[in-house]
This record gives sequence, C-alpha cells and structure tokens, in this order.
Amino acid sequence: MVICLNCRSEKAAVRRPKTGDAVCRSCFLNLFETEVHRTIIAYNLFEPGETVAIGVSGGKDSSVVLHVLDLLNQRYQYGVNLVMVAIDEGIVGYRDHSLEAVHDQQRKYKLPLKILSYDELFGWTMDKVVALTGKKGNCTYCGVFRRQSLEKGAVVMGASKLVTGHNADDAAETVSVKLVIL
Repeated sequence: MVICLNCRSEKAAVRRPKTGDAVCRSCFLNLFETEVHRTIIAYNLFEPGETVAIGVSGGKDSSVVLHVLDLLNQRYQYGVNLVMVAIDEGIVGYRDHSLEAVHDQQRKYKLPLKILSYDELFGWTMDKVVALTGKKGNCTYCGVFRRQSLEKGAVVMGASKLVTGHNADDAAETVSVKLVIL
C-alpha cells in the first residue's frame, strides 16, 4: 500500500501528473484548490465586483472549474459575480443529455445561465454543416464557432472574462492534431 506523500497517514488515491507525488483524495483536493487560488492571486486574475463567465458543457472539465471557482470565490471572498454560459451545437442526440447536466449545475450553484445555440447565432446547426461538408474537417468549424459563441455569451451576460476548463490531455491532443494537420 502506498501512503500519501503529503499527510503520511492515508492511503494514496492518485498520482499527481504535475509532480508525480502519490497523495490521498483529501490532500489532492486541498493541493489542487490551493494551487488554483495561488494562481488567481499571483496573476491578479479577478477584480472584486466584476462578472466572470464560466463556459460549461456538463462534462468533467467544465464541472471542475465551475465547482472550484464557486468554492474559492466563497472561501476567499474574491467578490466576483460568476455566471454560466453553455452552447448547443445542434447535434441531435449529443448535447441533450449534457444540457440536462448544465441545468442541474445551475440549480445546484444558483448561478445565472445563458444557453446559446449555433442555430440562433449563425442560422445553422452542426448537423446542417456535416450534411453540407461531410464528416471531414467539421471539428474545426465546431471549435471555432464554439469559441465565438462562448465569447458572445460572456458579453451577453455582462462578463469581462471567460473561463473554460481543460486538462493536460486536451493540450496534448491539440498539439497532436496540429502536428497531424501540418
């Protein structure tokens, strides 16, 4: 049994990708929250009274950033107004379930939520794009339009900043895709 390198009393539950340290669940959460808080403070990311939009999808990455920012905003009294922005790409059977999760999060965190659709913003859905262009290259369209939609949603919600959740695998995948495209 591997013991937590941090508290030295609990069984390690995870190995931190950043350091390789084996830590228990409680220490991992504490270390992660502390790192996020220190980053916010070190880079003066938020100003009291400003509105910060969080791009949410109902998935793991955006759920984590939503939870952590809400928790830290309360714990350290940043004084920011958090709002949620979600995007409906118009892919039948894809976004329906995750938008239910977004609505559940909105009820849990009691934050304002704006859902924008490609159809209302651009006059078409990703299903229409795929029907016209085929399956190749549609991820590029979707990624560009999702970013534009999130930015527009942040503006509609009166936000001066937009936060999105990502993990190390996302960064590695982006680099790999860009290398393949080149």
